[in-house]
Amino acid sequence: MAVTAPDLKAFLLATPFFGGLADPSLELLMSMLVERRFGAGAIVVAEGEPGRSMFIVKSGRLAVSKRATAGSVVPISVLEPGDFFGEMTLIEMQNRSATVIAEMPTVLYELTAHNLYACYKADIHAYVIVLQNINRELCRRLRRADDRFAGRVGDGN
Repeated sequence: MAVTAPDLKAFLLATPFFGGLADPSLELLMSMLVERRFGAGAIVVAEGEPGRSMFIVKSGRLAVSKRATAGSVVPISVLEPGDFFGEMTLIEMQNRSATVIAEMPTVLYELTAHNLYACYKADIHAYVIVLQNINRELCRRLRRADDRFAGRVGDGN
């Protein structure tokens, strides 16, 4: 279902993904979003599967995990309203890097690679801002991962 909720604009502007966009650019991207609903326990994306879209969390809570070399499941993070995921597949065109499972009923907004390309063609300025926002978030995640790694090494693990 296409997204047209009146409060959607305020919600999106408050997320890291849409920050800094002018009204016309935001309207364009809003018209490209598709609402997806998942029940508790539903697998939204699975590690290793092909991916051609990303998601913004409107409501709910999701668990992100990866398979360890030994086959166990390692929790990576928890996603809540305003967070986004799946953007790596749009940048590097690789399979999903992790599994994301809804812990409770969840509403997501999906943006496909095809629609992101359409944004590039229609509004290059908005496209650049979106990529900058994605890159900022990826840098934040890398810093958190670095801190966790340094904490484990510093603890002798």
